[in-house]
This record gives sequence, C-alpha cells and structure tokens, in this order.
Amino acid sequence: MYKSVFTDELSLDFEKTIPYLKEWGLTYCDLRARIFQRPVEGLSDDQLREVKALLDANGLKVGCIQSSLAKVHLPNQERLDAEMHKLERIIRASEILDCKLVRTFFFWQPPKGQEQTVGELAVRPDVLAQVMEVFRPFAEKAKAAGLRLAFENCGCTKEECFKIIDAFDVQGWGFAWDPKNSWMTDKAERDKDLNAYLKRLAERAICVHVKSTGSIWFEDGAFEAVPYVKIFKALEAAGFDGPVSLETHNYDKTISDAEATKRVLDVVNKAWPTAAAGAQQESCSIDAATLVREWADNPVRFGIVGLGMGHVRAQEMAKTSGIKVVQVCDKRLDRCQRTAEACKTAYTQDFAEMLANPEIEAVMVMNETGRHGELAMQALEAGKHVLVTKPLEMTVAKCDQIIALAKSKGLVLGLDHCRRLRPSVQSLRAAVENCFFGRPLGLSVGLRVKREMPYFQENGGWRGTRELDGGVLCNQSIHHLDEVIFMFGLPEAVSCHTWTQNHAIEMEDLGVATWRYANGLVVNIFATTCYPQATWYYQMELHGTDGAYIHREGGIESAPVTKFFKNGQWSDTAPYPRECEWLNSMDNFAKVIRQGGDLLTAPADGRRAVQLINAMYESAYKRNGAWVEL
Repeated sequence: MYKSVFTDELSLDFEKTIPYLKEWGLTYCDLRARIFQRPVEGLSDDQLREVKALLDANGLKVGCIQSSLAKVHLPNQERLDAEMHKLERIIRASEILDCKLVRTFFFWQPPKGQEQTVGELAVRPDVLAQVMEVFRPFAEKAKAAGLRLAFENCGCTKEECFKIIDAFDVQGWGFAWDPKNSWMTDKAERDKDLNAYLKRLAERAICVHVKSTGSIWFEDGAFEAVPYVKIFKALEAAGFDGPVSLETHNYDKTISDAEATKRVLDVVNKAWPTAAAGAQQESCSIDAATLVREWADNPVRFGIVGLGMGHVRAQEMAKTSGIKVVQVCDKRLDRCQRTAEACKTAYTQDFAEMLANPEIEAVMVMNETGRHGELAMQALEAGKHVLVTKPLEMTVAKCDQIIALAKSKGLVLGLDHCRRLRPSVQSLRAAVENCFFGRPLGLSVGLRVKREMPYFQENGGWRGTRELDGGVLCNQSIHHLDEVIFMFGLPEAVSCHTWTQNHAIEMEDLGVATWRYANGLVVNIFATTCYPQATWYYQMELHGTDGAYIHREGGIESAPVTKFFKNGQWSDTAPYPRECEWLNSMDNFAKVIRQGGDLLTAPADGRRAVQLINAMYESAYKRNGAWVEL
C-alpha cells in the first residue's frame, strides 16, 4: 500500500500541490476536482496530457481517479445521458493518465429533500434490482475499458457497497473504504469484534480515504479515536496494495488546507505499519531463555515435515515459549532419529500418520518447494494450520490454490520469510516509510554463496530442478527478494538474465535482474552459488535524493555492518530504530493461532514473492531478458 493525496483538498491550484507532494516524499496523488478549475472528468484531452506531463516531470503518478460518477439518486434519462458522457471522459482520462483505479458511486445517494433509509439496498432485493438495472450499462462499459471500480461508502453503508460489488462480480472491483464514514454507522459490529470487523473491510478494500486526524465526533457529543494503527495493519495483512488517500476536509479555517493536510499525513505516518520504535541490532534483544508467552500453558502443538533445514527449525521451535514439537517426519530414518533426539519428541516416516495424529494442530512444511502445495493442502484438508518455508510454491496458480483452501477451511496459513524479523530490515523499512532517503533512486542486492555438486545431488537430486526447486534466484535469494518487496512492494516490470556457469543443474547458478518501479526506483539483483569462499556474503545498498544505506554480512565481515547516510555523514545509528517483537516466524504464527492478530508474513506476501520469481524466470528463460510487467 502507498500514500496519496486528494490534490483539490491540498490546494485550489493543482500546480501548487506538486511542491507539497515532493516535500512530503509522496509519489502518488488522487485527482478529483479543481484541476484547471475543472473536475478530472471535465478536462479535455490536451488538458489531460498537460497534467500527465506535469506529473511525469516531477516523478509523480495518479493513485486513483476520484470521480463523482453515479453520485445521484436513480436519475431521469437526461441525467443518465450526462453520467454516461462523464464515464466516457473518465475512461479517456484513465488512458491518458495511466490509471485504471476509479472511485465511483452507483445511483444510490440520498435524494434531495428526502430521507433515504440507511442500509435499505442491502436488505431489499427489489430495490437492489432497480439500482442494478440503472447502473448495469455503466458497469459493462467500465468493465470493457478495463477500469477497476472502487465503490465508496458515502451516502450509503458498506453493506450496500458490498451488495453492488457482489452482484456485478467483476475481478479487480472492490470497496473504497472511508473509515470515518464506517465508524459512524458500524458501532455495534465494531464493538462485537473489532479485529474481525477490520479484517472484513480490509479484505474488500482497493482504496482507502483518510480524512480524520484521530477522533470521530458523534451526534450525542461523544467522540471515539479511529485506530489507524490497527486499520493499516489489517490492510497490510490482507495484502492491500492500493492508495491510502488523504481526503482532508479542512473544517478549521484558521489554518490553510495544506497545513490541515499535513496534520492528517502526520497521523498516517505515525500509524503506518513500520512506524514503531525499537532497538537497532542484528540479533533479537528478547531473552528467549526467560520469555514466557501468554499462551505458554496451552502451547500450539506442531508437527514438522522435511528435516533438512527442518532440523534447525525444529530446534528453534522446541526452545520457543508457547510451542510444542509433538512429532517430526521425513522419508529418511536417520534424519527422523537425529531431529527427534535433539527435540526429545516422537518421529514418523509416514506423513499420513502425522496428519492423523489428533494432538497435532499445526504443520510446518519444510520439504522441496515443488511439493509445498501438495503437503500443505493435505495438512489443511486434515484440519491443521500450516506454516510453509520459503517460497510458498513454484507457481502463482499453486499459491492461489493453497490460499483459497486455507481460507475455505478457516485455518491459519503462514510463510517463514524470516529475514523480516531482523532489526536491520525492520529499521530500514521504517526509514523508507518515513522518507529518510527522500525519493528512492537505486537499490542493489547481492548474494554470493558456495555450493558444490554434492549439495545438488543428495536426496534424489531435486535441488536445481525446474519442477521442484528453481535456481539461485528462487532458492537462495528468495529471502532477500522478499526484503525488497517488504520495503517497496512489487515493481511494475522486471528484466532478468540467467547462466549456469559451474554446476551440472537444470536451472541457473547465477542470476542478474533489474526491477523497475513506478516511482522511478531501479533495483539491481545479483545472486550466485559459484562463490569460492566456503561461506556466504550478502550486501544491500540503497540511495535516494537525500540519503543512503548500506548493509553487509558474511564473507570478510566479522560482524554485520549497517550504516545510514544523511547530511554528509555516515552513522551506525538507525534514524528510526525498530525491533521485531517475535523470536521467529513460528512464534508469531503460534500467537495468531491462539490470540488472533496479524501474521508477520501473510499468504499474500508469499504469493507476491512467487509472482516476482515467476516474472523473472519468464524474462530469463522465455523472453531472452525482455521486460515482463507484473
């Protein structure tokens, strides 16, 4: 997700909004009205091209076209004709401005001079059918043009929006969530289960409006704080990748619209998922030996399948409060015996036997990547929660199957992208989100590992194969690719080249990729398993318009090196230090099972990593390095 601003809330003069956007480190803006004194749908083609040129010159993009389409109550034919013309101009604007996300309404606004029963559309099929009939030609035209319609809960309830979204059932269409509006109408639902409420709205949202600086006043004089921290965490957990747009509505005329907008932005920045403070060091400061989780008396009971790297994870889990390793599983007897002895637990060579064990409530899958889906879905079908090592699977389609099954079963599905826990990663993300580096320009990631042929040949020779493993980019480098996604999200396009230099394997032992982001950021990836030193060496370097960052570990480094650059000086101190509260991914996973909340790595995160790998491989293996859009 990313921050954006309604430009007409910031200034009556569109061009005057741009310096504010750049000063605040924003790369997106939402267009509605007051653009050359017109709404966006009222601009001519020449004016739209002028807007696009102005945005391009300043490294800006449109997050959402905030149209007023269908913001009337069941109109007459004359008004319908006018709204259809408006839609045609919106489609043209979307083409020129390169933005397909459009906020809309659906002819169900309170009629002038009359009261509209709140929620009527959601409970009256006859009324819903009437609205559908009127809006259908608009929906068909918007769909044909490839627009992503976001229906806002303004003048109606979220349930009415959901009814319309469900009735049309168009992939990519969703909810334009205004938390202030929903906060005033959904008190009973919020009070019953706030987490469930936020999760439901976050999963349906494709854009979000923020107009409050913290509190909502009700008609009876009471006020209530809007929990933006929880809202943004819910959005992040749901895999929300749309704009969080400032719709200020400045009622305080003692300050300028720009100052009012900045105050809302400050609230958003403080509530952003990475804004919490902590300690900057590479090892977790939590004392694992003395830590006792609240659910320790009722630990989550795990089975672990795959005891290669699973041997290490099993020992971590055995030492983690709130977790009990009940049984381990592998086809190889020696591995079973080794891990069972280390963890003082039972073992089996039969995965079906493990799934039949009623004591086990969660399974960690540590087998070959190309079998993650098979084993994860078996476990889900058996009613077990599932935590999968990286990556989730080999293809997006298989990821979608696993995610859908977990959702249908009401079970927790997590990913072990464990580098997200590192203080250096947490603190870097906080610095990025707080615009420490200005506008990010360039990022380089390098991973050098020594792997000899026995590594690829053992256990049946599955490593380095297309079907079960992939190459260095998919296997060894996936954690570091996830780091970049964690910081900046998915790029808009990737180009990749691969070579098999020094190993008799099917896939690459060296990969080089370039990622291109919409905000101008360029990422370079280098990964190899041909490094001669019997260790591994990792580096990440980032620079922007105002600062820089470097992190190195392994290789010749005796200890991890992390430095931030600003105002002509390098510092060992993170500007926004942060430490993760979890010992490991399993710790966080267990908490979610026992107490609910957010996963450190949600299924959508795992899917995005696989989507990126697939795009890189398509570029390298099928398109000779040509750009592939995501």
